[in-house]
Amino acid sequence: MVNSTLSYFIFSTYVNVGSLKYLTFLLTALLYMITVGANVLLVVVICVNRSLHEPMYLFLCSLFVNELYGSTGLFPFLLLQILSDTHTVPAPCCFLQIFCLYTYAHVEFCNLAVMSYDRYVAICCPLQYNTRMTFNKAVLFIAAIWLYSFVKFLITLSLNMRLPLCGNIINSLYCHNYLVVKLACSDTQVNNIYGLFGIVLTILVPLLPILFSYMKILKICFAGSKQTRQKAVSTCTPHLASLLNFSFGCLFEIVQSRFDMSYIPRELRIVLSLYFLVIQPLLNPIMYGLQISKIRNMLKHFLRYKMLSGRRDMK
Repeated sequence: MVNSTLSYFIFSTYVNVGSLKYLTFLLTALLYMITVGANVLLVVVICVNRSLHEPMYLFLCSLFVNELYGSTGLFPFLLLQILSDTHTVPAPCCFLQIFCLYTYAHVEFCNLAVMSYDRYVAICCPLQYNTRMTFNKAVLFIAAIWLYSFVKFLITLSLNMRLPLCGNIINSLYCHNYLVVKLACSDTQVNNIYGLFGIVLTILVPLLPILFSYMKILKICFAGSKQTRQKAVSTCTPHLASLLNFSFGCLFEIVQSRFDMSYIPRELRIVLSLYFLVIQPLLNPIMYGLQISKIRNMLKHFLRYKMLSGRRDMK
């Protein structure tokens, strides 16, 4: 039966864990608080310290803001579903979550691509860095990334919301664009073509500068001095770790939504479907906060200042 005015969706992946749902709720809420706290702390440190107002740290700030955006698109929804017995969501909220999670993923990948180009300029063209990567250029890059991602997925969402649906059961823990399109009764050729075109753009546009940058960095590492290699390793390690971690999570989610993965244990599929949405926002602030000395030192000063202020207030 066709229903063009579907009011809600049902999630079939959630299982009844009885009283354990309260423990699951507390652990998920704790994870959310840690993720928000770590990312907010680093955003504040970068914003309030003028010495960190450089392109590299602006890109990191954009990355941390995006982690907050993606986490907020997922965690409050998960917390409600954990406590719920029906596991339903109103259709408008589902489409809003699709928009948030997909723009988060796109901004993340594009941001990592721009950061790879920034590292290429810093390592391969250090004398030209201040002219080739200025503060204003960094702001333009960040604005273009966010605007491009929002416009791209607004078009996707507008195409999908007009589809008449024959069902409302989603086999996932959260709203998934492809799974919603699969519920459509009408011809989805336009959606499929735009979706395929969108996937190609989403992957190729960021991938090209990433490959170009790291090919150049590897070339200069092999031909350069030991000091150059050490600089490349220290600055690229957190970026590469973040990039590989995010790519693995996204790749599994794309494959799982389009192919039969029933041979993989259900619990493992659930964990991996949440991987890029949960681990990435938690991993990035830890890696960059510990790896980059300027941020690490600023964090120490910031926390020391807060502790001293707290002691003075107590007196």
